[in-house]
Amino acid sequence: MENCIFCKIIAGDIPSYKVYEDQDIYAFLDITQVTKGHTLVIPKQHVTDIFEYDETLAATVFSRIPKIARALEKALPDIQGLNLVNNNKELAYQSVFHSHVHLIPRYHKEDDFSMHFGSHMEDYTEKELTTLAAKIHEQVAK
Repeated sequence: MENCIFCKIIAGDIPSYKVYEDQDIYAFLDITQVTKGHTLVIPKQHVTDIFEYDETLAATVFSRIPKIARALEKALPDIQGLNLVNNNKELAYQSVFHSHVHLIPRYHKEDDFSMHFGSHMEDYTEKELTTLAAKIHEQVAK
């Protein structure tokens, strides 16, 4: 894609701190390190978000993540955990519209990263959950 910053990074038009590359995947340090080692894993094929993945692309992208995660753990032995974050569409905080997965190393509870699932969780009845699961299952089965 012509104006995509990640496509320009893949092409070498914009510099990056590459940590991994193969024919399908490019991984590099996020320029805004939430924690030390914060890495982005992107497909070289331009897709906007997870909704554009087919099974092959999903298998390709997500099969590389454990390898890169293990490399982070070995390179940064103080890591106590790792968050995988994938934002899809603007409402879900996607800011670059080339699909990417964040690997965010965690070092201690007081680091500068948190995930907040909201203080107002909705309670659903068993019937509502059953109906919702059936609707989703029907779509997955197609």
